[in-house]
Amino acid sequence: MRQPAPVNRLPEFPWDSLLPARRRAAEHPDGMVDLSIGTPVDRVPLPIRRALADGSEAPGYPTVHGTAAVRTAYTGWLERAHGVSGLDPADVMPTIGSKEFVAALPTLLGLRSGDTVVIPELAYPTYEIGAIMAGATVLRSDSLTALGPERVALLWLNSPSNPTGKVLPVEHLAKVVAWARSRGTVVASDECYIDLGWESTPVSILHPEVSGGDHTGLLAVHSLSKRSNMAGYRAGFVSGDPTIVASLVAARRHLGAMVPAPVQAAAQAALDDDAHVLAQRSRYGHRREILREALDRAGFQVASEAGLYLWCTRGEPAMRTVDWFAERGILVGPGTVYGHAGMNHVRVALTAPDDHVAAVAERLERRGRR
Repeated sequence: MRQPAPVNRLPEFPWDSLLPARRRAAEHPDGMVDLSIGTPVDRVPLPIRRALADGSEAPGYPTVHGTAAVRTAYTGWLERAHGVSGLDPADVMPTIGSKEFVAALPTLLGLRSGDTVVIPELAYPTYEIGAIMAGATVLRSDSLTALGPERVALLWLNSPSNPTGKVLPVEHLAKVVAWARSRGTVVASDECYIDLGWESTPVSILHPEVSGGDHTGLLAVHSLSKRSNMAGYRAGFVSGDPTIVASLVAARRHLGAMVPAPVQAAAQAALDDDAHVLAQRSRYGHRREILREALDRAGFQVASEAGLYLWCTRGEPAMRTVDWFAERGILVGPGTVYGHAGMNHVRVALTAPDDHVAAVAERLERRGRR
C-alpha cells in the first residue's frame, strides 16, 4: 500500500492562525505594528553589503562544504565570542539559513518510522516538522528522567529558547551530553540567538566545559539572520561531530544544497566583524526595555533571559490575548504555535523600528488595562 506523501502528514502552517488578528490589527487608524514574527528590520551593515557585491563575480558553482575562508571565519567567531576552542574548520558546513537545515536534519541522519526525536516542550515548530517529514515519532520533554528507557535517535536543544528566552546552564548541558553519549543519541543544539544574552550568558554545546573538548555526537546550529540582519541572505552554519558533518556534506552534494558564493563572502565579512553585532544588540536591548516596561505596566508577566522575544502572559487563553493586542493595532504570536505548554502565553518580538516600538508602548499605556 502506497504511503501518503510527507506533506499530507503536516499540520496547517502555524502562522495562518494569525490571519484574522492581522486583518483586525490592520484596521487600527494609526496602522499595524507587527511584533509576531522576528524578521529583522534594521539595515544590513555596510561591510557585509560590500562583501556581497565584491563576491558577485562568481560564475562557477559553489561547494556544499563552503570556502575555507568562511569556515575559518566561523570557527574564529565561535572561539572569540563564545569560548569554543579546538573546532576544526573542516567540521563546519554552511547552510541555506537555519530553518531548512532544521527541517532536513532527521532525514539526512537517516531517521525513519520507529525512530524517536525529542524536542523541548515549548519548541520552534520546525523541529517537529523535520521529524514528521522523516516519518519519525516526536516526543516533547524537557526532562531526561521523564524519557526513561526510551531509545532516542535525535534530541533537540534550544538555548536561548525561542519562544521563552530561557538559557540552559553549563551543568544542564553537560548532563544532557553525558546522557546522550551513553545512549548513542545525537544532540542538535539550536543556538541561533546565542549572541543575544540579556540576564544570562548563553553557552554553546561545543564549549569545552560542556563537551569536554570532544564533539562526538554533537551538532551546533547557528544563523546570521538576527545578529547581522541577514535573514534575506539565508546564511547559517552547522558544526561539531566530524563524522556527522562529513556525512551531511556528502548527502547535500547529491542534493545540490549549496550556499551561493556571494552569500558566503558576505557571511565571512559578518563573522569577522564584531562591532556591528554589538551595535545591533544595543538596538534590541533598547527596544526590549521599552516593551518590557510597557507590558509590565499593562499587567503582563514577562519572561526574557535572552533572545529576540518577550514571553508574556496574563493567565488567559493565548488567542484571547492576541485579539486584545489586535484591537490596539499590534500583532503578536500565540504561544500555542510552540506547544500546549504555551496555551496561555504570547510571544512579542523585538524586531520593529524604534518609532513602532514607541507607538506600541504608547498604545499599551493609553489603553493597557480594562
